[in-house]
Amino acid sequence: MNENVCPSVIDAVGYAPVVDLSRLTADVDGRILAKLEYLNPGGSKKDLIARAIIDSAEKKGLLKPGQTVIELTSGNTGNGLAMVCAVKGYPFIAVMSQGNTPERAAMMRAMGATVVLVEQSDPEQGITKEDMKRVEDTADNLAEEHKAFRADQFKREENSQAHYEHTGPEWLRQTGGAIDAFCDFVGTGGGFAGVTRALKEYNPDIGCFIVEPHGAAKLAGSCITCCSHVIQGGGYAKDLPLINRDQVDGHLTVDDVEVTRITRRLAKTEGIFAGYSSGANIAGAYQLLHGDYKGKTIAVNICDSGLKYLSTNLWDDQVGEPA
Repeated sequence: MNENVCPSVIDAVGYAPVVDLSRLTADVDGRILAKLEYLNPGGSKKDLIARAIIDSAEKKGLLKPGQTVIELTSGNTGNGLAMVCAVKGYPFIAVMSQGNTPERAAMMRAMGATVVLVEQSDPEQGITKEDMKRVEDTADNLAEEHKAFRADQFKREENSQAHYEHTGPEWLRQTGGAIDAFCDFVGTGGGFAGVTRALKEYNPDIGCFIVEPHGAAKLAGSCITCCSHVIQGGGYAKDLPLINRDQVDGHLTVDDVEVTRITRRLAKTEGIFAGYSSGANIAGAYQLLHGDYKGKTIAVNICDSGLKYLSTNLWDDQVGEPA
């Protein structure tokens, strides 16, 4: 009897299904197709890059058996690395701002990781560029102290390469290439860079748009007026070296009320229980469908699970804009 059994959970990463958000777009001229990356074993699209970075480091001799792995994270890459390191037997230390949800830290600890939480400069302002600098400095110091391998997701080409080799081609196979535009909320920029590269090689006319929070749209060239926003894992108002600006067709900005409302509607109308960044992507897609891409097909990733936001106001209908 033939078996279709994965050797480990690492081998179950990838090829997330694509669904048509036909209920969300019932009153809109056009389609939004969503790739359910939150169904990866670690709960996000970052499982893919975690596997790629560790595999590459092993092949290049940068990571030795039993060596500690360290990375800064908002939680999703950390969860992916915790999963991969658990299977492969590497100690893992995640360095994370206290501004990220405790669910993420709990998941990493459950998989054997050590989680170092870095105090915020001002908790009322969300996770700022200064907070990210503190997290990065802490990760660098710990890496030196432990003689550890630093995953360095913001700079390693394996990040974008993983999405170029997998997520982008998956989109093309699953849709038959019938995509008019792709929009993506950027954290490291690796997902946007890799998918965009694959889509543009197939059809240069596919529009590729970066999504950023209102007030922190640095990549769009806007003045930074407020880095406080609800979307975790991105919108840090910093340069992202993995992104090829020549493949960016435009920029979209979204606000907290809009993102929260759409994320709640996604759960209630489509049964997709996702996080804020997924709502940001759909908000960006709506903007395209109400503009130059009216009647077209927009591709978005559903980045992570709503289970990682139970401690926030996201699922409290009495707070903010009602669903």
